[in-house]
Amino acid sequence: MVRPLYTSGSLAQSAGRPSARARLPQGQLVGQNVSRLVAATLPFARQPVVHVGAMAAAIRSACVYGLEPLAIDDLLLRITTGLTTADPTSRLAPSRSLDLVAIARARALLDAERTRVVRSEELEVVSGLTRYDLARQFRAALGTSPYRYSLLRRLDAARDRLLGQQPLADIALETGFADQAHFTRMFTAAYGLSPGRYRALARTSQDGARDEPGATGESGSGPVIAAGARRPTAGAR
Repeated sequence: MVRPLYTSGSLAQSAGRPSARARLPQGQLVGQNVSRLVAATLPFARQPVVHVGAMAAAIRSACVYGLEPLAIDDLLLRITTGLTTADPTSRLAPSRSLDLVAIARARALLDAERTRVVRSEELEVVSGLTRYDLARQFRAALGTSPYRYSLLRRLDAARDRLLGQQPLADIALETGFADQAHFTRMFTAAYGLSPGRYRALARTSQDGARDEPGATGESGSGPVIAAGARRPTAGAR
């Protein structure tokens, strides 16, 4: 469990108790990532990190069971950024220019693979960047993480399938989700209603369109958004 409330004073009084740094998920990777971004030693938060919005959000994400590889990369980057923000003595490494060609290659892969989980190693190969450099540059260029971008592409594919007759469990597996429950959580978080409700509304909308005078029964161009569903924002996570 992550215990984010330790400060320099409280840690000094907790002899024999694991430090907050040791309790962070994949702590060694966090330290390695910090060393790439910060021209100093590992930052130390002098105030409770729950007071740092970005850090608190990252810690909450760490409590989600079964994170996908790209989600873990994004989590580590957010924790790193939160640590450097919480330590006023940390000096961020100079920012580097964006490799737009590498970002475009990574994006193309995510666009093409809408039915499975893309792994960090694959993006490293196609982009030529480390997973953490890519995560930083991808967010800077597109306003969202590779994980969030991939998730929304898979949800787009799932939404198209909801217009058919496939069982929800099959749609979940065909679009890279662990099971129907996982798919339902992600879909509801993105669109504001469950896949089953979305399907029912989409069918009602289609039936109404066919009943209109002059309707041809042909679907319009672009993805269908059922009435009552919201459009997800790319940078929500």
